Amino acid sequence: MQRPLLFTPLKLRSVTAPNRAVVSPMVQYRAVNGQVNDYHLVHLGKFALGGFGIVFTENCAVEPRGRVTQGDLGMWDDSQIESHRRLTRFLKQEGALAATQITHSGRKGSTPRSFDRPGQLGPEGAGWQRWQVVGPSELPAGEGYPTPKQLSEAEIDDIVRKFGEAARRADVAGYDVIEVHGAHGYLLAQFLSPVSNKRNDQYGGDRAGRMRFPLAVARAVRANWPEHKPMFIRVSAVDGAGGWDVEDSVAYARELKALGVDVVDTSSGGLTGLSTALPVKRTPGFQVPFAAAIKRGAGISTMAVGLILDGPQAEAILQAGDADLIAIGRQALYDPFWALHAAQELGCDASFEMWNPEYGWWLEKRKNNLPDRKMAGSAS
Repeated sequence: MQRPLLFTPLKLRSVTAPNRAVVSPMVQYRAVNGQVNDYHLVHLGKFALGGFGIVFTENCAVEPRGRVTQGDLGMWDDSQIESHRRLTRFLKQEGALAATQITHSGRKGSTPRSFDRPGQLGPEGAGWQRWQVVGPSELPAGEGYPTPKQLSEAEIDDIVRKFGEAARRADVAGYDVIEVHGAHGYLLAQFLSPVSNKRNDQYGGDRAGRMRFPLAVARAVRANWPEHKPMFIRVSAVDGAGGWDVEDSVAYARELKALGVDVVDTSSGGLTGLSTALPVKRTPGFQVPFAAAIKRGAGISTMAVGLILDGPQAEAILQAGDADLIAIGRQALYDPFWALHAAQELGCDASFEMWNPEYGWWLEKRKNNLPDRKMAGSAS
């Protein structure tokens, strides 16, 4: 039997993902001063045990005001490196590539957690405080959002530098893959869309002007990230507000490829308000066509994300050539062993050999004691 593409290794520059299943970055709001702690080690470590080929941290801010909330991880100071290093050691020890995402929230910073009550800002007693947010123009992200301070050209240059410094720290911390978060209405996406970018200097105006800052960030990250390690960038293929569309994303991806970006992580929407995805009916794989369009239009590898629920669905996306990697987000929270269960669904691990041996031998023994069970992984 031919091995499924989902479980075929993928070489990215000089590192190799053992399979194409990726844990997507997901905010957890549990950091203090941007530091990785025991919660993050357990939260992300279980995905490595669950068989994912690449495990991403949540977004790590390149400066304190670039956080979405005060509970976000950070990559803005050398003092944060060692806590990240503890995490990367464990992920790689368990066979996954360790990946991180760096970001700046721009005008969507200084916000409550998604599950906070109205008027609440962070956990009770934590002393979270709001800060002045920044953006390309003095336009809030939506009702209830703070009005950002418009960045000067000198401040833009400083943020570009900070992205580069964050990439250097990520390398020292031991990450194998880096991703720049340029989607979901955060700072890079704010510059790309004419809905949020009303500047009349070199960083505004036509598409080339609006791409100038995001491309400068990509250039700085690539310059500070080792040549032998792959670089991803997350994009909203359409901004959800009518200012940026797939054609723009294809042109953008061509420029990113020329700068040394290896994979475009393809999402959508989120420019205004709380939504982080396109306001259309969410059906299984609803964002896959965006990944396919960018892959074919720009000739660059893509990662598909968005309601990809099981192994056969993921395999069909790869077999169709619509993407090269499959990112799993909330479904991984529901099932941290999604990748290993997908391998069983696709018929390439009937004897639990892909599981770590401390788990696999127990499960194989249990399977042999449950001959009438339809699925070896069913509950006992």
